[in-house]
Amino acid sequence: MAACFAIFALRSFCWLLYIDGDELKIQSPNNLGDLALHITYIKNFANGVSLWPDNPIYVFSKLRYPAGMDLFNALLCCLHVDLTRGLIWTGLLASLATFYAFYRWGGPFAVAGFLFNGGIAGFQILSSSTFLKFVDYQGDKTIAWKSIPLTMFVTQRGLLYAIPAGLLLLWHWREKFWSTETRQDRHRAPLPFWVELSLYASMPLFHVHTFLALSAVLVCLFLCGNAPMRWHIAVLIAGAFVPATFFVWSISDNFHAASMLEWNPGWVMHDPDFGRSTILQFWFENFGIFIPLALCLLAVCCWCLWKSGINWNEKLPEKIAFLLPAAAIFISGLLFKFAPWEWDNLKLMIWAYFLVLPFLWTDLIARWPLEVRVAVCIALFASGFVSLFGGLAAGRTGFGFANRAELDEVGIATRNIPVEARFAAYPLYNHPLLLQGRKVVLGYPGHLWTQGFDYAGTENQLRQLMEGAANWRETARGLRARYLFWGREEQSNYPTSKRPWEKAAGLVASGDWGAIYDLAQAPQPSAAR
Repeated sequence: MAACFAIFALRSFCWLLYIDGDELKIQSPNNLGDLALHITYIKNFANGVSLWPDNPIYVFSKLRYPAGMDLFNALLCCLHVDLTRGLIWTGLLASLATFYAFYRWGGPFAVAGFLFNGGIAGFQILSSSTFLKFVDYQGDKTIAWKSIPLTMFVTQRGLLYAIPAGLLLLWHWREKFWSTETRQDRHRAPLPFWVELSLYASMPLFHVHTFLALSAVLVCLFLCGNAPMRWHIAVLIAGAFVPATFFVWSISDNFHAASMLEWNPGWVMHDPDFGRSTILQFWFENFGIFIPLALCLLAVCCWCLWKSGINWNEKLPEKIAFLLPAAAIFISGLLFKFAPWEWDNLKLMIWAYFLVLPFLWTDLIARWPLEVRVAVCIALFASGFVSLFGGLAAGRTGFGFANRAELDEVGIATRNIPVEARFAAYPLYNHPLLLQGRKVVLGYPGHLWTQGFDYAGTENQLRQLMEGAANWRETARGLRARYLFWGREEQSNYPTSKRPWEKAAGLVASGDWGAIYDLAQAPQPSAAR
């Protein structure tokens, strides 16, 4: 397992962002939009904006994103650590922490569960047309239960902190609240309280869905515990309340962001891409035998609890205390929408999966004969194994991300422009302005949608401005755009623009990459540089 994890981490993060001639490239096609957004946040923080900053991708909002990992990398940039090196080393160290945390939580089986999650999609490798062809079969648009390492851990940088920190908390609570007499690692003390409090209270700054999952676990542990256990949990929640609330207030635009919770029974089963003709087909193709095994585990544990008797004055067995929140989290993900895009419920639902893994092995699979254990592990993990290594093999020549010369020249051109200034530009995920951490009126629509913005009106206003409508100056003021960027993407997407600013606004800089205009100044013949 350690070797497989090392291969995954080295391939994914050493080629996360790299130079190939005149281009910046990335290894994973899943990461094109996500990495661009994170670089925008990192550079925006590193430019020296005030905290908590305005949203660099939407003009009428503060930053609505748990950008703790990006803030960390921005601090590295301020310490003169190269951006690419900072991203690589952060990913590698987070991978090491994640491997350790999974091993502490559930041993090699939990590590395999993280690396090789899947259903039956990967078994296409045995079909005649794709025989022994390693491809990320779970990356297909019709599969909802995709590879967690490839589509979440590498792309959603908050999980670089949330997964290892969350798993360490789960391990700590299990060690602290239940007897360690039968454990080989009983000599290891749980985390100090200040570490426990810091990890839990800071979680909203890095990953809100993980904070919700950990909170659900604490509630269930409180219900399943005895008096000392409940007292500790109450003190922990009370101590975390103020800092956690502050972080939620910061990342929710001072609580002005719309609620992400919405009634949505069925998760993605009604989606035209993810849905199937029958419920059984959906669950089996996505999760394989995992759901039946999890239900069997829950039934066995409940039966054992019933046989042993329930004494409400004593704490319940640890397997019940952790399987209960797993069931609650999973059912909540099926009934409610916790993000604008239903698929993003997996940010929460993966914690139900992580909670089940150690008990699925110790209380069910490990008790079966060797031949059965081998067969079950193959059925559980073979598809994910194929998809993981198929995904790592993809992109041998890389995927184009940005033109290095254009990016550097735009950085030089904007060097003397205030960091709080906002630009009108074509909304593109890897626009050179965004990759330099500059604020634009409107960022990539896919990012805006997943963050819950209703941007249609703003998009229309931006188009009117870029097309050079008669009231373009008033429109620019309404969009708080002091500067206008006109480059190759703008020329391509606004071909009929009248470009009145070329004669009516000051030229700040120009070059092969395009031009920047100051809409608040009159043109000056000597302004170009």
